[in-house]
Amino acid sequence: MVIESSARLLRLLSLLQMRQDWSGSDLADRLDVTTRTVRRDVDRLRELGYPVDATVGVGGGYRLGAGAQMPPLLLDDSEVLAVAVGLQSGATASVTGLDDAAARAVAKLRQVMPSRLRHRLDALQVDTVSSRRPRSSVDATVLSDLAAVCHRTERLRFDYADRSGVRSRREVEPYRLVRNGSRWYLLAWDSGRDDWRSFRVDRVSPVIPTGPRFTPRPLPEGGAAAYVAASLGAIARAAVARVRVHAPASEIAPMVYDEWGTIEAGDETSCEIRLFGWSMESIAWWLHRFEAGFTVIEPAELRDECRVLAQRHSDIGRRYLDAVRTE
Repeated sequence: MVIESSARLLRLLSLLQMRQDWSGSDLADRLDVTTRTVRRDVDRLRELGYPVDATVGVGGGYRLGAGAQMPPLLLDDSEVLAVAVGLQSGATASVTGLDDAAARAVAKLRQVMPSRLRHRLDALQVDTVSSRRPRSSVDATVLSDLAAVCHRTERLRFDYADRSGVRSRREVEPYRLVRNGSRWYLLAWDSGRDDWRSFRVDRVSPVIPTGPRFTPRPLPEGGAAAYVAASLGAIARAAVARVRVHAPASEIAPMVYDEWGTIEAGDETSCEIRLFGWSMESIAWWLHRFEAGFTVIEPAELRDECRVLAQRHSDIGRRYLDAVRTE
């Protein structure tokens, strides 16, 4: 009887962790008990230190509140493996300062795993080729501090380095953190520019203390992630060029993606393409991927970059031939 009661308490705790609100009747149906038993079990959870909040009246029910200490989590088999594999596989690579914490978390999780899950986790062990951290990795403390001021709607001052390394002092209303690949961005209302701006977090040096609270503005249309994606797209189109590639449009079209180019005209022998990039140098580098002759229509700057790139490849080729030449 004691074992059955304890098992029911664990099941009740698991249900409370699944979603925010439960009615007493829903819990009773799930546990196959009466609502009176549910009330008794809730009281026992409270005695064990779990903060279960209750509301009365129409629409009333139960929810697991926030406690002073984190209670034990009840995870199913797939959730346990997902957490453990995520921690082991370097999910925190874009954030520095969490390696030791991740290792400790995996060790603690492994200790309480049933043997069947430990065996499955051990089977997933792999060797990892060491590599440098992403150049845009951010410190976990900075990331946490920025998340906190976003949550508290407090003004923030920070020193910021742009792409050229030029530093400036910014004062903003911080709203959201956005992750794009291995890079983190802060979406904020820039008081000095009187407009929305996105900032790379690895270039942010917060100034403590933070400022007063502010009244939140409506986010840009589409939300924070959409705004950051659009701003990154604008940067990626800082350079624009038109090129005639001497190959059928049918062959070239599969290699042209909307993010960096559009085919404007074409036939069975050639096609004209508008290309976008960070710079003319980046566009020049992309042109060799077509493996076909091409003519630069505009601008003249791209022709100069192509000449520089051709000379560089010529020098590399000569050095390669010198290295393999035998007596």
